[in-house]
Amino acid sequence: MTIQELKVASDRIGVIIGKGGSTRKAIEEKAGVTITIDSHEGMVSIEGEDAVGVLRATEMIRAIGRGFSPERASKIFEDDDVIFDLLDLSNVADTPEKMNRIRGRIIGRDGKARGQIENMTQTYISIYGKTVGIIGMPEPAHTARKAVEMLVEGADHASVFAFLDKRKKEAKQDLLSYYY
Repeated sequence: MTIQELKVASDRIGVIIGKGGSTRKAIEEKAGVTITIDSHEGMVSIEGEDAVGVLRATEMIRAIGRGFSPERASKIFEDDDVIFDLLDLSNVADTPEKMNRIRGRIIGRDGKARGQIENMTQTYISIYGKTVGIIGMPEPAHTARKAVEMLVEGADHASVFAFLDKRKKEAKQDLLSYYY
């Protein structure tokens, strides 16, 4: 029996449970686990016989807890290689104003910057509180993380997109050279 416990922000507990418990039930079925939620403490307990199932369910709940919709977080179950990466921004912004500015840079006007990074890396990105969550295959998720870090460090958007474009071309080249 494997048991994982994690604390989730109170405003995300309802999302984890879902309408009439639908999200929780779906996670339990996909992963073969039992989920217990203490909504007063914000503690979520996941237990099951299959350690991998418990781990996947834990990652999905962490992702939902960090702002992802259950639909996007369920990507974690689509492929065993899909990862959930969490970037903590609390050490780079010491005031709420700085945090808002950094979040704004990552999101971009009308969400365009975030959308562009997601499209160019085939990942999902969620900016929630003081964290940036990324769901995707390991290499693209690493590239998306690097792009977000570049924005946090003050690189202009054009440089970040040029970097992503270069990485995309390199990945395509690697794929071609692998087969030919």
